[in-house]
Amino acid sequence: MNNVKESTGGRFTRPLFLGLLIVLVAGGTFAVTALLMNISMHKQEAAVPYAQVVSLDETTYDPAIWGQNFPLQYEDYKKTSEFTKGNHDGVLEPHEASQSDPRTEVAGQKLDEDPRLRDMWAGYAFSKDYRHARGHEYMTLDQTYTLRNLEAKQPGTCANCHVSGPQLYDEVGNGDREAGFLKLGTMPLSEALANEAAHPVACIDCHDPKTMDLRVTRPAFERGIAALKASEGIEGYDVNRDATTGEMRTFVCAQCHVEYYFKGDDKVLTFPWDKGIDINDIYAYYEEAGFTDWEHKTTGAPMLKAQHPEFDIWANSVHAANGVGCADCHMNYKREGASKITNHQITTPMKDVNASCGTCHKTGDGVLEERVETIQDRFIDSRDRSFDALVALIRDLEKAQTDGTDPALVARAQDYQRKASFYLDYVYSENSYGFHAPDYMQRITGQALDFARQGQLALRGVSDEELAPSAVTASNTEKNRTTESANE
Repeated sequence: MNNVKESTGGRFTRPLFLGLLIVLVAGGTFAVTALLMNISMHKQEAAVPYAQVVSLDETTYDPAIWGQNFPLQYEDYKKTSEFTKGNHDGVLEPHEASQSDPRTEVAGQKLDEDPRLRDMWAGYAFSKDYRHARGHEYMTLDQTYTLRNLEAKQPGTCANCHVSGPQLYDEVGNGDREAGFLKLGTMPLSEALANEAAHPVACIDCHDPKTMDLRVTRPAFERGIAALKASEGIEGYDVNRDATTGEMRTFVCAQCHVEYYFKGDDKVLTFPWDKGIDINDIYAYYEEAGFTDWEHKTTGAPMLKAQHPEFDIWANSVHAANGVGCADCHMNYKREGASKITNHQITTPMKDVNASCGTCHKTGDGVLEERVETIQDRFIDSRDRSFDALVALIRDLEKAQTDGTDPALVARAQDYQRKASFYLDYVYSENSYGFHAPDYMQRITGQALDFARQGQLALRGVSDEELAPSAVTASNTEKNRTTESANE
């Protein structure tokens, strides 16, 4: 009986097993085939980075046309209209539109948040209007309607960093971009912005339309970086010929995010890097050039206005020393299907810490955010102490205008005000709140505080010899200079 059962069971079990095996093999084969087809498709996608729907050339100024070939990047680019709030970036405020200013919302007014700014810039256009920054989408609009332009009538040179450059240069220079660049300073900003080219930064500002390679299109940076390289012993530097791709991921941003001034009667945009890119070198450059932006309204001091030196300060950072550039943090790489693309929203790294900082810094949740906040809080503490010292010097100088103080003492104190103000303004107008180069920026706030203190003492008759650094300080400063030079 047992043999019969085994024989019968085997007769019915074997076909069922074979059938299941065939189904499993067929299913596995289908899955593997589908996977291989998917991999092959993604390889083909990766091999062809974009589909050329339209032809691009040096007259393709409109980013929407570029977007037909690069829809993913263009979608991100349009998001520069979004307001992404960082730790200290203020808020958007409703604004009543008028004939002179059609905006319905604006970024918060820094002058109201910190009235000391009006003391620092008394008599200059920035004491009228100085707001938090918005995305690149608004770089032309906000510059057009700032009170600095509506009331102070700024020169066309400002358009270099508030309008897409190549089209503006082509139109102003009748096809000659160098001529267009040089002509901007000879016209009012309102006239420059009235050109058809008055729209925000565009694809053509940073990319070669034929190869998509990164490139520099603004002559001011080409000249400035060549001067900086010459100060380092590298003659004949051509940024578009000599820079690496990694360097270009910073240099295209540095066309605008820099310290600069308007040189000569034609107000040519110029970067003060002939002596180096440390703030001491930059200040020495201005002193040698005898340059002054304006005369302080209440103290009479000849003043310098710092701009937005993100590149200059980054250049003195540990990130710069390790080859980490602007785009690595503010335009992080991301995956779209099989493609690895650069995020063109251009925003704070804090929006996606894992995609920016997290590519290098492997830490737990919240650690990086807390570190950034700590750095910024410490910077603000040091900055505020320096600012209070500067305002105290300004008050002393205001009093000295009417109490018969020796004009020679006033002149010496004014020199200290000029220097303290520029050093403080340099880090205040830089938009990282101390993060781009924490140690370097703390050094600068310390210098600003010391210059303000020396100005107050000079006004009270303390001599230059008495104010000179001690032998120990001088020795340590020289050692630090030597170390920094050796590390460059």
